[in-house]
Amino acid sequence: MLQVFRKPDKGKMFGKQLMVEFQNLGVDSIGIVAVISTFMGAVVAIQTAYNIDNPFIPMTMVGFTTRQSVILEFAPTVISLILAGKVGSRIASEIGTMRVTEQIDALQIMGVNSANFLVFPKVIAAVIFNPILVIFSMFLGLAGGWLACISFGLVSSADYIIGIQSWFEPYTVFYALIKTIVFAYLIVTISAYQGYSISGGSLDVGNASTKGVVYSSIFIILFNLILTQLLL
Repeated sequence: MLQVFRKPDKGKMFGKQLMVEFQNLGVDSIGIVAVISTFMGAVVAIQTAYNIDNPFIPMTMVGFTTRQSVILEFAPTVISLILAGKVGSRIASEIGTMRVTEQIDALQIMGVNSANFLVFPKVIAAVIFNPILVIFSMFLGLAGGWLACISFGLVSSADYIIGIQSWFEPYTVFYALIKTIVFAYLIVTISAYQGYSISGGSLDVGNASTKGVVYSSIFIILFNLILTQLLL
């Protein structure tokens, strides 16, 4: 990490690589985030409506519960776990392949800080773009819940929207974004370390990719507990 967070040797090259990582780690993940978020919000709304069998509980609670579930937990944590699998495996295998094919050694021979050149743009791109993906996920999750409610006649559109607007605290969004930034840092650094530190052949690249995903997921769950206790 001390090597990663040094000042880049060439700012122009860093900027160019950062744009590439925005595409690879962020834009390419929009599709899977959109699909998962929409269906996730729909399932939460359906389950909430199904479990409200008390006539004294207003149906507006479906919208309220869906909003709280999506913002507090599903969007930041579940999406980060999905990205740990998609992005983490890509980072570990990419850097691991460069290690076993001696491309990293070639960079070091040329006097390039390979850790900074390969990992730092990925960290910055993930820390910036992952919160954007999570905000996108929040909107789609709530929209998916609304579509499910009106499609299956579970809750009226007015009741669902009133529930979404009720007792809203902006701090919950801030809390979710703080978690997302920490998770993004964990995904990139853990996966990059697994790829950067391997030795051997193609089989070791696969093992590094698997370890990157598993360790990232474990640390996401661990820091989810820690941050929830600290921030809430």
